[in-house]
Amino acid sequence: MFMIVVAPILIGLLYVFLMSVLREPARRRFNAIMVAGAGAAYLSSGAGFGPWEFVFTAAITYCAYRGLESYVWTGIAWLLHAAWDILHYLRGAPIIPFASHSSFGCAICDPVIAIWCLRSGPSLPGLIKSWFSRRPASASDATGS
Repeated sequence: MFMIVVAPILIGLLYVFLMSVLREPARRRFNAIMVAGAGAAYLSSGAGFGPWEFVFTAAITYCAYRGLESYVWTGIAWLLHAAWDILHYLRGAPIIPFASHSSFGCAICDPVIAIWCLRSGPSLPGLIKSWFSRRPASASDATGS
């Protein structure tokens, strides 16, 4: 069970790290396209929610379209996808038919990506670099000497 939970978190973090390499605005737009594709992933599974799969795909497509200009909409789309993953997992209709826990894993991975999007998709390499480039203020800095 440990890897069923940890692996999707690591996959989400890897996705975020790799997407962070792209420069803006390409990063934001590419992520919107990625969530649009993820939204259509269940259409071919065959064991889903029938016509509701098309309704869901349309909702994700709308969010992804809005996400071309706003990370918030892309984050919302990833959260919607996570909710859809949970429903599929509970129904026993996984996103990958031969991997019974695939929807469960996706439901864990998607919020990792959503949180990053809802924080406006910061560059992780740049963020990590900034953590280590800060130097503590010295006494002479405070006195202006």
